Amino acid sequence: MEQSGASTRLAGAVQGLMSELVSALRSGDRFRLAGLVEVGNGPEVTADPALAAVRVVGADVVLPSVLLRCAPPGPDDLTVLGKAVHAYPPPAGAPPTSVWSHWAMRRALSRLDAGLDGRPDDGTEPGAEWLEDAPWQFLTHQLAVLAPLALPGEDCAVARVARGRPVDVARGFVRAVRRRDWLQAAGAGRWLVLLDGVPHTLGLDAGLEFVAQMGGEDARVAFQVQAARLMRTGVLV
Repeated sequence: MEQSGASTRLAGAVQGLMSELVSALRSGDRFRLAGLVEVGNGPEVTADPALAAVRVVGADVVLPSVLLRCAPPGPDDLTVLGKAVHAYPPPAGAPPTSVWSHWAMRRALSRLDAGLDGRPDDGTEPGAEWLEDAPWQFLTHQLAVLAPLALPGEDCAVARVARGRPVDVARGFVRAVRRRDWLQAAGAGRWLVLLDGVPHTLGLDAGLEFVAQMGGEDARVAFQVQAARLMRTGVLV
């Protein structure tokens, strides 16, 4: 029961954080992470599920400042991101998506203010061998989990795999829609707006609108669709 209650609180914190991020993407206003998360004094301290929610959302907590013409995150915001990075490192044997998600958070933190991390990013990234020859269904699932890596101009091993398999990602998007897996469809759609060679017959714009209508009550879905729309229309810095 206690574990179930903790999971429920974390899920609620994730939805709340994503709702705030969706509002920021839609309005173009500056997003303030500090104030949504209360943490203790030490870098390893977690005081409530909100900090764990930052780890779940990952590098997307700074996406509004990356995509929109708004002020960069303030020092307090970056301190919160740094605390999440330090408090939730991937354990030994963690799946590749967890390792990559943590890497993306550290790289975002280093790009915005390397001094806050305390352990400067040496540029080393994890491998992507597990994706290179993966079946298209598994590939799409993994890319959707790693949607925070789907950024304009991003160059990393995962992005390079995605760029080499646009048709497979398109197939995965269609499959996710048919299975009513709106979160996977939204994540795949975010990748597709950045890929060359996506079949015109896919109807990506209409597909994203449909995903937004069907799954938009989930703030995670709404966020990924809104991010995809912004990147699709070029409303960027």
